[in-house]
Amino acid sequence: QMQPVESGGGSVQAGGSLQLSCSASAYGSSGCYMGWFRQVPGKEREAVASILSSVGRTHYADSVKGRFTISNAKNTLVLQMDSLKPEDSAMYFCAVASATWCYGAMLRPDRYAYWGQGTQVLVSS
Repeated sequence: QMQPVESGGGSVQAGGSLQLSCSASAYGSSGCYMGWFRQVPGKEREAVASILSSVGRTHYADSVKGRFTISNAKNTLVLQMDSLKPEDSAMYFCAVASATWCYGAMLRPDRYAYWGQGTQVLVSS
């Protein structure tokens, strides 16, 4: 199966904005949870946001609530990141839930089976 492909990462100053996109056309018809996760070296991968598009359900990590917005249109998963902070710096990954957790993955990384290669985000102070 095709791997999700992220784009849109880069460098920005604190307070700025970035928009990440994830092309996941191979999985769009599945209707499963799709999510964004991030990881910094030496730390575990953490959830950022997820969406179950069929019912418009979204979930956000407490650290990004009110600043990040996840959306899914035409099999493209988008993460709008505003008011960025240096602690948001990380490699960001797009993922699609496994068949088992298709409708229940929420913010659990272990429930996602299909991962992109990641896109780097660097926020400078």
